Amino acid sequence: MQEDIKILVIEDDKSVRNLISTTLKINNYNYDTAESGNSALHLMTSIKYDIVFVDLGLPDIDGIDIIKKYREFSTTPIIVISARNNDEDKIEALDAGADDFLTKPFNIDELLARVRSTLRRIKYSNQTNKKDDIVFVNGDIKIDYPSRTVFVNSEEIHLMPQEYSILTLLSKNVGRVLTHQYILNQIWGNYLESDLSSLRVYMTSLRKKIEKYSNEKYIQTYIGVGYKMIRISKTNEDK
Repeated sequence: MQEDIKILVIEDDKSVRNLISTTLKINNYNYDTAESGNSALHLMTSIKYDIVFVDLGLPDIDGIDIIKKYREFSTTPIIVISARNNDEDKIEALDAGADDFLTKPFNIDELLARVRSTLRRIKYSNQTNKKDDIVFVNGDIKIDYPSRTVFVNSEEIHLMPQEYSILTLLSKNVGRVLTHQYILNQIWGNYLESDLSSLRVYMTSLRKKIEKYSNEKYIQTYIGVGYKMIRISKTNEDK
């Protein structure tokens, strides 16, 4: 039930904060609001939330720092709401620990779509955790599905939920080209056009984390089509 969902909105702009909180209230979501980073951190350390919205331009603490601090003790999905819309800012937010990015100005339909897709991902992830009891190995990559941990050359890499979901989807279809639409449907559910841009950003971030510990190219891009995980053998004979 939506009444069981708890959402935190961290936004110093009163008009934007009111828009989000009113939208959540009308749609029967429970929520708290915070106007500053310090007040947000107080709530985040005392209440367990299902989703957190955070603006990057807070008056006292930068939103990126809020994300980093929260990731020290929580894996709750974080959706950034910001007027910063270039890929560099998105990648910085994702690297800090954000899961999604909503660019201002936005409409309430898009906001609600993000909430629904995030909740679906949580449900899918929980179901997957119950079903998966194997370890995937491909070249230097090792994915322990039950513990949701990923290793590259025996080094554990820390992935955000979106990145992990994309990597596991590719791993379970290794050698197959997955179209943009297929990936978006599996990960985002009822996706929006803007999610294709987000997918590209996640792929860039995911590749960077993998290639930090391996020289192999595991994810192949098919321009205008999608992505494929390449099967890497120890001898590279079936690459």
